[in-house]
Amino acid sequence: MYITCLDLEGVLVPEIWIAFAQASGIPELKRTTRDEPDYDKLMNWRLGILKEHGLGLKEIQDTIAGIDPIPGAKEFLDELRSLCQVIIISDTFTQFAKPLMEKLGCPTIFCNSLEVAQNGEITGFKMRIENSKLTTVRALQSIGYETIASGDSYNDLGMIQASKAGFLFKSTEQIKADHPELPAYETYDELLAAIKRELV
Repeated sequence: MYITCLDLEGVLVPEIWIAFAQASGIPELKRTTRDEPDYDKLMNWRLGILKEHGLGLKEIQDTIAGIDPIPGAKEFLDELRSLCQVIIISDTFTQFAKPLMEKLGCPTIFCNSLEVAQNGEITGFKMRIENSKLTTVRALQSIGYETIASGDSYNDLGMIQASKAGFLFKSTEQIKADHPELPAYETYDELLAAIKRELV
């Protein structure tokens, strides 16, 4: 029995923080897990910038409301879900993910949560579990599932490498160069074909 585990941002939807950096006019917020492997460090840095500019959850959610899935993502996901179970494992937050999941046909997502004050200020974040992508894949394997995994960033490498089959998707030239052993794809058709080969 296979479960395919997919990253969200950069794979199925555009990067939320890049969209918000553009909407808010704060270019520093374009930094993502493609650039910074330490997620805690990245998020604490982001929260500092938000506080400095007086921005909170509402402003980010307003930006997210205008984000659509990457063209072809929903069709890819629909076909993949007809072939096997699919879980999106993301380091994003429930407060960000809900409208995006609705646009993707409400797939299962495992993600984290933000701590938000009454005035809407994001005061912190709560990770579901440490090293959540790798830990989740190992937990699925421990209950009898084979996993296939795909993502684009440093924080996806653990689950990709631990899975029976793992693929980079729309990744950076640096990550691809650092991990030539991992097949890397740019289109949903290529990724779907690679996953189908594993499911045979």
